[in-house]
Amino acid sequence: MSEAWEAAVEAQIRGAVQRGEFDDLPGMGKPIPGRGAPYDESWWIKSFLEREALPSDLLLPTPLQLRRRIEQVPDEVRDLPTEQSVRDVVAQLNAQIVAWLRNPDGPRVVVRPVNAEDVVHRWRADRTRREVTTTGTEPATFVTPPRRPGRSWWRRWRRRRG
Repeated sequence: MSEAWEAAVEAQIRGAVQRGEFDDLPGMGKPIPGRGAPYDESWWIKSFLEREALPSDLLLPTPLQLRRRIEQVPDEVRDLPTEQSVRDVVAQLNAQIVAWLRNPDGPRVVVRPVNAEDVVHRWRADRTRREVTTTGTEPATFVTPPRRPGRSWWRRWRRRRG
């Protein structure tokens, strides 16, 4: 039974070759890519990522993807126009982090939500630094004198006593 099936398949292939159906295939006459290179188990994943122009970060587990996004937050918010847009980006990332924390999968990696105030503070500092370099003048800053801690309670106590 299998010999008859193989003979039928071979006959169809021979007929297609005689009709010229295999003459204009892409890559005909070119060497096989990767021939002579050491075997790589994930060759098909790498070729798919290259062919579809996808970032290799997609291969990382979720907590590592989130850690990578946390590292990229300053670059991501650098050119945003308003403080609210910066807060929105951080809120979106924190929502993803909280969703993963509720149902963790993958390796146990510490991932904490991003502090929006810290990001906004860095965004403001970066923005003023860029404004200073583009205008050439330094913005006016008002420095308040430092308060001496702990002296006001002493004065109140002395007034009560007498």
